Amino acid sequence: MAVNSKPTAGSVTPFPDLLNDAGEPLNRGVWVVNEGLLLGVIHPTSRVYRTFVPPRARESIRDFGRNITYPGRVVNHMLQGRWEGAGDETARFLTNSTVGVAGFFDPATKWDMPKSDANFVQTFGKWGWKPDHYVVLPFFGPSDERSAVGLVGDKLSEPLNYYPPYGMISPVVTYNYLSDHSENARRSLQTNADSYATSRIVWTYSAKGGVPDLQMRGPIDLPTLETFGAVKFGPQHSEFLTQGREISVKIPSTGRKLKTTCWVQPKPAPLVYISPGLISHRLSSMSVGLAERLYVNGYSVVSTTSVFHPEFMSTASTAALPVYPPVDSHDLLTAMTETDRALTEKYPNRFTKRAMIGLSMGGFMALQIAARESQLKTELMTFDRYVAMDMPVDIMHGFKQLDSYVDAPLKWPEADRQQRVNNTMHKVSYAVLRKNKLEQPVIFDGDESKYLIGLAFRLGLRDIIYESQSRNDLGVLQTPVSTWRRQPVYDEILKYSLGDYFERFAVPYYEKKGIRKDQLAKEVNLKIQGSKLRSQSKVRVIINENDFLLRSEDVSWLRSTFSKSHLTVFPDGGHLGNIGDPRVQQALIKALDGLK
Repeated sequence: MAVNSKPTAGSVTPFPDLLNDAGEPLNRGVWVVNEGLLLGVIHPTSRVYRTFVPPRARESIRDFGRNITYPGRVVNHMLQGRWEGAGDETARFLTNSTVGVAGFFDPATKWDMPKSDANFVQTFGKWGWKPDHYVVLPFFGPSDERSAVGLVGDKLSEPLNYYPPYGMISPVVTYNYLSDHSENARRSLQTNADSYATSRIVWTYSAKGGVPDLQMRGPIDLPTLETFGAVKFGPQHSEFLTQGREISVKIPSTGRKLKTTCWVQPKPAPLVYISPGLISHRLSSMSVGLAERLYVNGYSVVSTTSVFHPEFMSTASTAALPVYPPVDSHDLLTAMTETDRALTEKYPNRFTKRAMIGLSMGGFMALQIAARESQLKTELMTFDRYVAMDMPVDIMHGFKQLDSYVDAPLKWPEADRQQRVNNTMHKVSYAVLRKNKLEQPVIFDGDESKYLIGLAFRLGLRDIIYESQSRNDLGVLQTPVSTWRRQPVYDEILKYSLGDYFERFAVPYYEKKGIRKDQLAKEVNLKIQGSKLRSQSKVRVIINENDFLLRSEDVSWLRSTFSKSHLTVFPDGGHLGNIGDPRVQQALIKALDGLK
């Protein structure tokens, strides 16, 4: 497997090996076409399709589609010497083709007849072909050279493709499959700052196959391990996302349009604005999951995008790059104000009081706005309640902590460090792909869990720097910023830590605006707003005591700043890892008491 994703010389931070992407410009071009096809054709038509074709009918089409591809499966089982699998599939085919009425029903599964999938990609892997190049196929999306050839083999093995009158059956089956996954695909494209780069990482390790080394080489780190619980949190009902309405408003300070997503109660109700964590999108699973819980409890909801996400940066940021709280919080409040005006005009007399719930960095922004409420211009909105959950007190401490996490593998022996980094990524893929088939959950040791969290934030920082420098080049990067071939500049950007972002990008930029480094450092610490927050009765704070973004003195400061009735402290949960816990959900709803 080729290595072309590491930082250039000068950086010791280890990064996972990825499939070679020598054809990146062409691949990105195909990606854009596929994205347009999904967003412009498949997604809107699939909504209509799902309305008129009930779930049971779509399931029958899926069953029929699997049944007619039996010849390819049995051939591949034989090519791999898996005679038991060939026999199982033959028995299933005969059962479903007869009792199941040509495969439109699946009695074989009801009768517990074993299912055994096989295709040419699997066969090529069994024969020793390891993929080396990342490829994006028209319509089919992410792939590699082995999977692309295997796809051709699979299509050639479908018998109906040789009979012209029935040649459209395969595309119909494919569209039926895509219609059930178009919402998640659309959300993935929109929430990721660079969905192409994300897909390359995901594909590299999902296509790897096999079982990673699951051995634990060190003790677990409870705060980071518990933080993984945040990934599991999301909407309980998939249709909730489709019920949201997208609102586009023009931001006066930039002249550009920003999108938010809202769910409006049919009767008058309080309106809650959700401000998510660093680099999070309004349609992220956590934001939508929280919106659903609030909506079920009788609140109208607006989900916004983080000021650090490229969607917000490119449309609503007045600064070249986010990090200075007075500017960032003002930009966010301006965006919410314009959204509120648009919603009030569209839904007159539908909203009573207003609240803002901020998660992580969004919580930091909520407290910044609350502290500055008395200084706000009269044309900007104010809130009846500010709720902050798991926010950092000192952003610079958070930056240092996350930078140390991404360098956790440096403690590993150099000889096997890269292999262990790759294996950690393989474990993630293995756990996600086989989550319903694992007898025991995949556990990560402390260095692995720290590295995965640090890596997620480092990749987010890559997107922040790329977006900011593509709009306003500060002259820090030596590599040209390109739209179609991004890997060279990404390699350079990945050399920069979150601390470097502050020192080498933010400080010089704001010094030119007359803001000294020491002033900037003070503003990224909530303690400077202590007296204002202490007197702000509308604030509610929820934290986890073992959150790795908080020091013990930060927790003590929070206890001394907010009364017991306004501060809820859970002993564990890491960073947002317990947001799905019913106790935390209850605390969030309780924090809004008095608004109805």
